[in-house]
Amino acid sequence: MQAARGASLTHSDARSSDHSDRRRTSRTIFVVVAVTAYSVDVLAKIWAVQRLDDGDIEVLGDWFRLHLVRNPGAAFSTGESFTVVFSLVAIAAVCVVLWFSRRLGNRVWAVALGLLLAGISGNLTDRLLRDPGPLRGHVVDLFSVPHWPVFNVADVCIDIAAGLILLQAFRNVRLDGRTAETGKHQ
Repeated sequence: MQAARGASLTHSDARSSDHSDRRRTSRTIFVVVAVTAYSVDVLAKIWAVQRLDDGDIEVLGDWFRLHLVRNPGAAFSTGESFTVVFSLVAIAAVCVVLWFSRRLGNRVWAVALGLLLAGISGNLTDRLLRDPGPLRGHVVDLFSVPHWPVFNVADVCIDIAAGLILLQAFRNVRLDGRTAETGKHQ
């Protein structure tokens, strides 16, 4: 096969082009998922603070309601006195996710890391910008279901990301899309 200006395309050129396309597509998915999910989280929290300060909204009776909570701790309101530590860990986690995103070559990994970045960044934004102050801000939670702590969109993003990461690990698919056993792309 001939390429532009008469140069021939070899099989390795085609593979390199395919790999480059896969990386570009994966990075685009990563950015779109991260920006979209982060925006939904931030907008939901802004809405919750404005609307839910007056009281809960029952969506599905006692099974699902919107309930405003300002959480200084981590999951299940643990570690309320370690808010600064959680903030610093979140900053490091954002850096790690961005570092690994450079190697993306798989769509599932792109969605997983995009959701993870959005979730970490959403809660980190609260810790940086909300009262009582930078690195100590309380995270806004708004979804309430029975027998479970109140949570937010960022928490859902992190949970879905964890599930996708586990799926990829069980499938032995690396960030670049290759499988651990065969080295071929998924």
